[in-house]
Amino acid sequence: MVWRTVKLNVKGGAASTQPPLGPTLSQLGLKVDEVVNKINEATAALKGYDVTVLLHVDLNTKNYLIEVKSPSTSSLLLKFAGVNEPSGDPAHKKVGNISFEDVVKVALAKKNELTAKTLKAAVKTIVSTAATIGLTVDGKEPKEVLKQIESGAYDNILLKYEDRWK
Repeated sequence: MVWRTVKLNVKGGAASTQPPLGPTLSQLGLKVDEVVNKINEATAALKGYDVTVLLHVDLNTKNYLIEVKSPSTSSLLLKFAGVNEPSGDPAHKKVGNISFEDVVKVALAKKNELTAKTLKAAVKTIVSTAATIGLTVDGKEPKEVLKQIESGAYDNILLKYEDRWK
């Protein structure tokens, strides 16, 4: 086997057969439409974001693997909050606010990189990250939101997205 890895930068869920992607895939002897469709499926949760995709191709068999590198959790949270950079003093200076549903969307986007077994656990991880960069969630301190998650206050929202976690 002779493997070659190609680094591709695409818009999540919106890769196109247009240059430079189409010609690159064609030069590797791959079915361009098929690969682009699979890249779009793999990056659908990151729709609208710039995403790095590593395409690992066996040059002999033309088999390939798609590896998606999502943006950092902090950068996703900051984008949802409409803020450019984190707080230098998150305990005393808040730089923005995000909704609980935005937290869930970030958890879903980071699903493949998180070790959480459940959506609820993943969301708690994301809320904790929000705290470290100076964001509030639904206008509340992240510590308060974590307590509310534990008490079941957000279970209805989590249930709405549960099928996308599995």
